[in-house]
Amino acid sequence: MGMRAPLKNVRGLGSAKEGTTHWWHQKVTALALIPLFLVALGCLISLVGADYTHVRYVLGQPFISIVMLLLIVAMFYHLKLGMQVVIEDYIHTESTKVFLLLLNSFFCVIVGFVAALAILKLALGG
Repeated sequence: MGMRAPLKNVRGLGSAKEGTTHWWHQKVTALALIPLFLVALGCLISLVGADYTHVRYVLGQPFISIVMLLLIVAMFYHLKLGMQVVIEDYIHTESTKVFLLLLNSFFCVIVGFVAALAILKLALGG
């Protein structure tokens, strides 16, 4: 029979078995963002005052492009996970919650994709 209350048995509510994975993804992306952000910040600080062609040249270097792409992917995935938790915890109307979760996913994918395309355009000399 288990430890669940009779009402939970009727409603079929219980653990969704996804909380731990979600938590681990948040922690791993947070940890990955630290060195990626520091390298990107150092690179961008070194470009302060540089002319346009030098900035394009530096951001077009393979190592810098890969770091920037990894930063974008990790950052927007971390943003999606974090906003999902906030929406699930503080929005109680089911229709509003579903709408905001979809909006969160679309926003993170679209803005992340545009940012990645900008980096790829610089890296591939477009």
